[in-house]
Amino acid sequence: MAANTKTFSLDAVRTDGWFERIGEGIGSFDALCEIVGARFFAFSIIVGARITALTVDRRSPHYTFVDFVVGTPENDGDLEPQRLNLVDFRRRLATALLGDEDKTGAPPPQRESEVEATQLFLGVRYLLLAPIFGYSLRHLELRGTEAVLILTTEDGEEEIELEEFRSRVRIHVQEELERASQSQKNAIDLSKVGEAETAAEKKDWARVVALLGSWPPPLAVFLRTPEGQMLGADTRALIARGLGLLGSACVHLGEVDQAEEVFRVGIQYAQEGLAAADLFRRLGEALLLCGRHGEAIGPLRRALAFGGDYTDVMPLLAQAFVARGRHVAAWACLKQAIDAGLDEKTVSETVAKISDALGPAFEPWKAETLRPRP
Repeated sequence: MAANTKTFSLDAVRTDGWFERIGEGIGSFDALCEIVGARFFAFSIIVGARITALTVDRRSPHYTFVDFVVGTPENDGDLEPQRLNLVDFRRRLATALLGDEDKTGAPPPQRESEVEATQLFLGVRYLLLAPIFGYSLRHLELRGTEAVLILTTEDGEEEIELEEFRSRVRIHVQEELERASQSQKNAIDLSKVGEAETAAEKKDWARVVALLGSWPPPLAVFLRTPEGQMLGADTRALIARGLGLLGSACVHLGEVDQAEEVFRVGIQYAQEGLAAADLFRRLGEALLLCGRHGEAIGPLRRALAFGGDYTDVMPLLAQAFVARGRHVAAWACLKQAIDAGLDEKTVSETVAKISDALGPAFEPWKAETLRPRP
């Protein structure tokens, strides 16, 4: 070590765990971290933007609004309330952190006991941001005119010049903003529909959700934009097919309420035709699976109206009618499906329920209805 090197321990100014300690005193801490994003919530504390209320739309950050004030609680009466949607709020926080305000020109400390001088020299903002990005500051070394930090990360100890460290932290902030923005921009990759279909054929429902699970929120917003309204029929149909796969995966994983929301977004994209028929059929099937037989009838009828295959839709509609005690209507559905080519053996269980309900008169009536007409 050079003779003119001064080494200062940073134990007195290190801020490891500050965010978690603050969280212990905030009842809504976990919810704020989930909605705003843990790092963005930490950013808000660092820049003094105190969140006072949230209006949450879990489908999209564009429709989630953050009410906040900038200042200290002691001056609440003098602070002007502000409101931004979550996307703009995050951008405002990052911009504040990337500004020039905390570029310190303070002189270096002369003694280790000069805690405030050390804080000012390093930059209070950087001291608070360091643990947010996994850095633990251990020592400061002044080597003539050069300031060097000794820090630790999960990868071990590292030595880095102070200015380079500040630059790295600023890059982390920028990357965090870009990551949050990019998750919305790149949420929709239509090429994933083919992969999802392959996964669905293998009944790998978790894989389908992994591929398409990010689609519904941005798609719900995109549909309201001029660009969304101008999508071509083929693109709309492909999006609808992907959402249909995702909804069915949610059903198989027990997330029926989520599936219903996915199907309804998909139906808005499909609008009409076979794509809409497929989604209405899937929605009806999901409602049947969770015992909502009466509600399933409407979507299944819509599936037929949009050209759905009788051999696919009619057996489901028959199940709904049986559950509602409408056994004659149920057989009428099955009869049309059989006429369309359905093998009666595949619906034998439903036929048995109809037979039990209608009694001995059913079999001769069934035979008569199935007799070929001249």
